[in-house]
Amino acid sequence: MLVSIVIPVYRDAEALARLCASRRFADADVIVAATPEDRESLAALRAAHPSFRWIEAPRGRARQMNAGAAAAGGRWLVFLHADTQLPADWRDAIARADADPRVSLGCFRFALDSPSWCARAIEIGVRLRVAIFGLPYGDQALFVRRADFAVAGGYADLPIMEDVDLVLRFRRRGRLYRAPNPAVTSARKWERDGWMSRTVTHLRLIVLYFLGVTPERLAASL
Repeated sequence: MLVSIVIPVYRDAEALARLCASRRFADADVIVAATPEDRESLAALRAAHPSFRWIEAPRGRARQMNAGAAAAGGRWLVFLHADTQLPADWRDAIARADADPRVSLGCFRFALDSPSWCARAIEIGVRLRVAIFGLPYGDQALFVRRADFAVAGGYADLPIMEDVDLVLRFRRRGRLYRAPNPAVTSARKWERDGWMSRTVTHLRLIVLYFLGVTPERLAASL
């Protein structure tokens, strides 16, 4: 079972370097989808990891992930943020999802790399959201069957909420597989913006999105 891991990156060479150093990709088909603006900052990483495929796409996470998916050859696509680390046994989760033909979309358990009690509270909130609403976000390393991704038309070209849009569309195609393995995301943005402030912003955005506010308007409000 060939797995393609698509990593979109924009001005985040430091996080990508830590991800590349994790050495958890085994024989996966790894595609880094950067922008032309990242060419110089990623030059050293490109040289250090010649087995990865490095492509360029117009800026925008959805556009970059679609470009990576178009270049992928795996039966499953894993969309991995540069500041998220896959669990050591990530392949087991995808193998279990692959064994169930009813599954078209999967995610890992959300975890943050901070010892703060705020991080634990956010993790619990995310687990409740996924358990009750079946709504994981992109920082949980979403994985999908490539055939289904192609039929669905990939990610919608949205400035934000592209992951929510994809999950909602894929849930109509098949089951969501929730892996118990944790994908660990850097807490740097919460630490930078404030735990409460960033969490409230996330809640405001998702509520407004489901109330019908367009992603373009939401992005403009940030």
